[in-house]
Amino acid sequence: MIALTLGEIAELVDGALTGPADAAVTGKVTLDSRSAEQGDLFVAFRGERVDGHDFLGAAAAAGAVAALSTRPDDALPTVVVRDPVVALGRLATGVHGRLTAGGLRTLAITGSSGKTSTKDLLGQVLATAGATVSPPGSYNNDIGLPLTVLSADERTRFLVLEMGARGSGHITRLCGVARPQISVVLNVGSAHLGEFGSVDGIARAKGEIVEALPEDGTAVLNADDPRVAAMASRTAARVVTTGRAERADVRATDVTLDETARPRFTLLAAGEEHPVALQVVGEHQVANALSAAGAALAAGMRPADVATALSAAGARSRWRMEVGRRGDGVTVVNDAYNANPESMRAALAALAGLAGDRRIAVLGGMAELGPDSAAEHERLGRDAAAAGIDLIVAVGPDAVGISAGASAAGLSAGRGAGGESVHVPDRAAARELLSEVLRPGDVVLVKASRSYGLELLAADLLTTTPAEPGAPA
Repeated sequence: MIALTLGEIAELVDGALTGPADAAVTGKVTLDSRSAEQGDLFVAFRGERVDGHDFLGAAAAAGAVAALSTRPDDALPTVVVRDPVVALGRLATGVHGRLTAGGLRTLAITGSSGKTSTKDLLGQVLATAGATVSPPGSYNNDIGLPLTVLSADERTRFLVLEMGARGSGHITRLCGVARPQISVVLNVGSAHLGEFGSVDGIARAKGEIVEALPEDGTAVLNADDPRVAAMASRTAARVVTTGRAERADVRATDVTLDETARPRFTLLAAGEEHPVALQVVGEHQVANALSAAGAALAAGMRPADVATALSAAGARSRWRMEVGRRGDGVTVVNDAYNANPESMRAALAALAGLAGDRRIAVLGGMAELGPDSAAEHERLGRDAAAAGIDLIVAVGPDAVGISAGASAAGLSAGRGAGGESVHVPDRAAARELLSEVLRPGDVVLVKASRSYGLELLAADLLTTTPAEPGAPA
């Protein structure tokens, strides 16, 4: 963060200062006293399990210079505010305004799926052109986004933000914290359908990111998604389209996958053609790469440099198509950070493209789908069977429909010998089953919504020591 005095911070957040106004925060902003260091500002946030106010002393001992808090404390000078989360956003808005005046370029990304992967690709591409802030993980809400903004300083040239939405007005609020000059919309799917009520409702919410653009900004829109393409009418900014459609400004042609399901394609942009060989897994990453390319071009990069940087960019955030291999030759693909119908189908397509003897999909439930949940789970099972998956393991009560759909599509119910769909009650049962049936050459995809915790199963599978041939079970 840029250095600020406590007096300046109190003014930006409309707080009451208890402490010296000229004391300066010279470090970062943190919500975790365990990560506090000399010169930091500690935000005493009350969470579901712990209250940050109980750790003011620990933050002070670690070197924090002050705190944002709902009450004064003897341990640290304090800027007292009614709501630390609101104050965090106000502080980020103030800092962002100063940095923007100094030339900072802010790029924001939203979509029903692929936000974090695209943000990671774009951050790595822009870093080849100048100092870039784009943290790993999904810092896309009222806490994570301000923390991202506050990690920028006077040296930062590009700030890449991810924006999520759980309802109408959420993205508008995030854009109020840090107004982007370049906005990217990836897709409109059924993620959080239960909260929005309809896909059109999701589209209206996602489109808030282009409505926030200034007239001299740029909207980067996926031409292959009709709902996204229609957002061009919702902004006065310049529109750049991406996709495989011939009408797209930034296109991919000649798409192929290597034996590890990593895409290769030709990038067409600004009248130029350049080869790209992605280091991330799955054909769905082509669309993410094109969106990243469109944003980087809008930020002033040259097509040749964008293609080179895309070819060097790798996966940065955990549990998103992470590919690991056991000593016995079993490959485990951990894509268990989150799931919705569209991302599930993309992951299944990626699994089908991976070289292996058998392809096994371990699938948990998809959360927040509302009244369509049962039908969507059954449809997923049918899609998994149609993708040629050899064994489907549906985990947990919410995944019963996956197994039922796969069986209806022709896979038999069984215990995992192959050509089957199996339902198990929980993660432990899935691990027990897989320990019995996995064999060298298998490729295993593990995916579910984050709340189901299947990333732990993927980690277990990778750390399992395979039995020696002929050893007792």
